[in-house]
Amino acid sequence: MSRKKAFEFLEHISDIYVAAYGETLEEAFENAALAMFETMTDTKNVEQKEEDFVEVRAVDEYALLYSWLEELLIKFEVNERLYSKFKIERIEKSKEGYVLRATIVGEQLDLGKHPSKVGIKAITYHLMEIIRGDNQITVKFLLDI
Repeated sequence: MSRKKAFEFLEHISDIYVAAYGETLEEAFENAALAMFETMTDTKNVEQKEEDFVEVRAVDEYALLYSWLEELLIKFEVNERLYSKFKIERIEKSKEGYVLRATIVGEQLDLGKHPSKVGIKAITYHLMEIIRGDNQITVKFLLDI
């Protein structure tokens, strides 16, 4: 990736506001996922030991971003897994909406190895944006903490 930043944390009074970047929508969504897990712990400490597959469907790109991040948060909450690598194989548009298929890689949560930063309660639509520019897509979203 040619940009210096995959994502950045923007100012917000009470929650975590993220801008994630990519040359494609897939890359921007991958970086959004990385930013979410970086909010929870230092992803450099999350080894790429276990692979999992994610498929989410939604009516539009905003709902797809929401569903993608929500599915990852559920995997963290239910299975106690942290992830540090995200590879979206494809995002497809059909008559029914959008489908995202991805491989995610990480490991089991270990509080000794993965110190907690901030707990995320939910993904929100508040302040969500998908901005297309020249050779860059920016997705912005708010994490309720």
